[in-house]
Amino acid sequence: MLATTHRLRSAADFTHTVRSGVRQGRRNVVLYAVRSEGRPSRFGFIVSKAVGNAVTRNLVKRRLREAAASTVRAQPEGLDVVVRALPASAQASWADLSKDYESALGGALRRLDRDAQPGGLPSGGERSAHGGHG
Repeated sequence: MLATTHRLRSAADFTHTVRSGVRQGRRNVVLYAVRSEGRPSRFGFIVSKAVGNAVTRNLVKRRLREAAASTVRAQPEGLDVVVRALPASAQASWADLSKDYESALGGALRRLDRDAQPGGLPSGGERSAHGGHG
């Protein structure tokens, strides 16, 4: 379970993370991440009705929260993450959902680290250059 201090709560926090963060997509999830120095790592989840009924959506959210809890243990501060569950997540096993989450998070962290290097693109710059949201 994620403590309240590790949850994104406001719409502004979600919007900031989605718009200015790096994006990594996998079969079951799309993950947005941005550095937030000096603050606890925080996570938000978007699970729309396209994923399934309330029981299915809540199962997917519980699984994603558990995956995020492992990230908090490894990196307790300095990261804001929004995870959007895709419709395929409804049929995904715990192992598949966890694997996609970890893979997307790893890709996002690599991009954040690369963008922070001198001469790297600012966060989100690469996405805009390829016609994504910006």
